[in-house]
Amino acid sequence: MGARRGKDYIEGLRDGREVWLGAQRVDVCEHPALAGSLAGIAGYFDWQYEHAESCLTREPHSDDPVGISHVIPKGREDLRRRALGLERLARYSMGALGRTPDYVNVTLAGFAGRPDLFGKNGNARAVEALTRFQREVAQRDLALTHTIVHPVADKGVEDVAGLNGELALRIVARNADGIVIRGARVLATLGPFADELFVYPGQPLPKHADPAYALAFSIPIATRGLIIVCRDHYGVPGAAADRPFSSRFDEQDAFIVFDDVEVAWERVFIDGDIDVYNRVMSSGWTGNVMQQTSIRAAVKLEFAYELATRIVELQNAGGRAETQQMLGEIWCYSALVRAALRSAESDAREYGAGTWFCDERPFRALRSMVPGWMARTNEIIKLLGAHNLLCTPEAAAFANEELAPKLRRYLPGARGVSAEERARLFRTAWDFVGSALGGRNELYERFYLASAARTLAINHMLAQREQEWTAVPELIARSAS
Repeated sequence: MGARRGKDYIEGLRDGREVWLGAQRVDVCEHPALAGSLAGIAGYFDWQYEHAESCLTREPHSDDPVGISHVIPKGREDLRRRALGLERLARYSMGALGRTPDYVNVTLAGFAGRPDLFGKNGNARAVEALTRFQREVAQRDLALTHTIVHPVADKGVEDVAGLNGELALRIVARNADGIVIRGARVLATLGPFADELFVYPGQPLPKHADPAYALAFSIPIATRGLIIVCRDHYGVPGAAADRPFSSRFDEQDAFIVFDDVEVAWERVFIDGDIDVYNRVMSSGWTGNVMQQTSIRAAVKLEFAYELATRIVELQNAGGRAETQQMLGEIWCYSALVRAALRSAESDAREYGAGTWFCDERPFRALRSMVPGWMARTNEIIKLLGAHNLLCTPEAAAFANEELAPKLRRYLPGARGVSAEERARLFRTAWDFVGSALGGRNELYERFYLASAARTLAINHMLAQREQEWTAVPELIARSAS
């Protein structure tokens, strides 16, 4: 089959899935509030054909065209080719879509390339199942979402202890056909618009935890007992000219309930093995998936820098020192992401089983710092735009014969910029940073790769393990002699 187009993707969603929006169970293909987002995700699939030279490759077993994100990297050249395709995919939404299918595709390809991890304790069945599933996802061009976070209600105890353990997803039975699971997970971005839900380890489990929590699997979204509970939808109907992001790019987040869901053995990849569960995310996952996330971050920050620069130029405010400093700040963030990407790709290596990933160390730093940079970038755009972000007529207003002349007279930009051009630029900026979707995206950037506080602590622990730090005693010893 190979890579799909948008219409084929939409047809695949007509499967009777249980999706709730507010107090209503909805058909994602028919509900008017979801129409813009559905079209936006479908456009992603068409985009890969519009840019097939970088976004598509050939599946080695079938020779079908498949997405570049399905490549299992076997060297630097594979990583380079994948990077070109991932950048083109990110440019579809200028980085605003954080959970396009290529994100989970990259993770899944990385897992399939590490049979030494998943089969560590002799579980050949799981390795075969994972390899076969990864090939199926590539050949059918399935859109996967994931959910890897436990719904922690009590932060005073461990994630799977006490009340938290009662809520967390776990295995409750096994039979000849597979496992039965019960509990909940957060947060499935793209949940109602995906074909499959891929569940894999997030944070490691304590060694004393119940092995029932150590599981990894994938199931179709339409599986009986799988319930998708959406947050408020921030997509806004209307022309993309007025709302270029919220009219198309609300990828929707969802809370997932597993009400005694049966998972067939051919889709079970970890079954109660805490050792494997804790290892698969600590040996290459960061170096693999963060190539995709860092490319998206670079594209988004570069777009933000250009957007902010155009806001300043439209107001003829570029001569102010404080304005130049804020623009320079955004540029620094984007340049640092690019530099970390180059460093990580340059120092790529084989992690095991012949599979190559980027060097994790630059990505660890980005994982901690980019969330704050994204929030600060949004703040700068608001400061530069100020009240102008709220004084933005819709495109339709300029078609009104009575109103349009007044708008053109009293709301132009500096240096001959038309009122229409001014309005469209400021509306784009507001939709990017200030609309309901813009606010959601800022929160998403802060936490979608775990909290920055937690990753900073992890960075310190890893730095202490990876090398001996002896410069301080050496200096003191030399100074004393």
